[in-house]
Amino acid sequence: MNKTTLARTLACLFRSGLLSCGLVLAAGLLAFALAAENDTLEVFLETKASEAEVFKAQSLGLPAKETDTPYVAFGQWLPALLTQFNQLPEVQAQLTRQQQAELAIQAADRAVYNPELGLNYQNADTDSYSLGLSQTLDWGDKRGVATKRAELEAQILFADIGLERNQMLAERLLALAEQAQSRKALTFAEQQLRFTKAQLGIAKQRLAAGDLSNVELQLMQLELATNTADYALAEQAALVADGKVIELLGDNNLAFSEFIKEIHVFATQAKQAPAPELGTSKSALPALASAYQQVLLARVNAMQVKADTSADPTISLGAEKEGSDNKLGVGISIPLQVRNNYSELQAVADKGIAIAEQGYLARERVLTAKQKHVLYALPRLLERYQDWRELVQVSGAKAAKSLSQQWQAGDVSTSEYLQSRRQLAASYLVGLNLETAIYQSWLTWMGESGQLMPFLNGTAEQISQAPSHMPMPPRAQ
Repeated sequence: MNKTTLARTLACLFRSGLLSCGLVLAAGLLAFALAAENDTLEVFLETKASEAEVFKAQSLGLPAKETDTPYVAFGQWLPALLTQFNQLPEVQAQLTRQQQAELAIQAADRAVYNPELGLNYQNADTDSYSLGLSQTLDWGDKRGVATKRAELEAQILFADIGLERNQMLAERLLALAEQAQSRKALTFAEQQLRFTKAQLGIAKQRLAAGDLSNVELQLMQLELATNTADYALAEQAALVADGKVIELLGDNNLAFSEFIKEIHVFATQAKQAPAPELGTSKSALPALASAYQQVLLARVNAMQVKADTSADPTISLGAEKEGSDNKLGVGISIPLQVRNNYSELQAVADKGIAIAEQGYLARERVLTAKQKHVLYALPRLLERYQDWRELVQVSGAKAAKSLSQQWQAGDVSTSEYLQSRRQLAASYLVGLNLETAIYQSWLTWMGESGQLMPFLNGTAEQISQAPSHMPMPPRAQ
């Protein structure tokens, strides 16, 4: 390969951005061009243009475009996703349940007792007619207690629906994230397969030139078989991920972009924020709202028992005509709670308050413990992710360059070369698994705590005007 060809190769590399990519083996093509000095390899690259394109696109099957994907803010893809999410039958059923709760409040805020009208006629020696009107008074305020109960039940329902909706959205975002990761793994497996095919062709040329043994050629063929199997498994995993997205959202081609940066922002803010903003206070986490309302409902239940068992008086008015005599009567009746004063029912309701309070404290303790764990573990996962990126960009690229040069020079056997390639390729898959772990940890907690939708709405508004390209935030210290 002459100097002019080498210079053109380097220029192509710089223009395509391969030397600035952040993947494990982005400098592999440069090493390959520097090492490929023999005429046989140059002829092969010229005659195998379609396969050599693999080297120009990525080195050792690691796609540069994966780490150079433009940053897309929440505000650019989240609205369309939320529109699709809000059209789901499950969400529409939640909206209907909210309307039902609002109607229940209106129904409770109605009079408990209606007036009673009585008419009577008696045929005797002297006919008599009577007309009576009675009204029971809500002396124990049953109406007011029923209204409070309906309002609290509606608030509990709204809180439960909000938490359920957060969990539903978290589940679907996680499915989309896993789908994106599976597609990246599929692309990677396909590139590995294409690269191995290209290298197998190179190995055949080296065998013909006497630079490679037949055993080493067979090792390359076995590597191709392994890559073929890996590609099949990756495709199966991608199909499963697509099926899950279709099951949850009805479509597998929804607008979605990775949001590791937003998770990093959340972890940084949570680390720097004072305790009330972290959600450590008793009423800060949305997931605690329902439990707190349950305590208030238990107190209203005690009030309702008192109201239901109260002695409500009944006032009556009556007019009677008997012969030529006209009579007018006024009456009042009050139940006498002599045989049963309902004290046991009141004690049961009072115990319900204590049970609800303990249930709230138990829920608070569990959520607070989980929050502490997430705020402890998430920054460390992000640090390991950043470490992985740095190692991929520096150490992996250097190792790939040296490895390729040594293999081309015959200093490294094919078996050692393939083993090293597998280790370098495994580092890319480890990065994908680490990204998935970050999404799982964060989305599970945000859905369970009820913070996901408020965070997404607030973040989408804040960063909707952000530039379309943003650097990776610095590692948390």
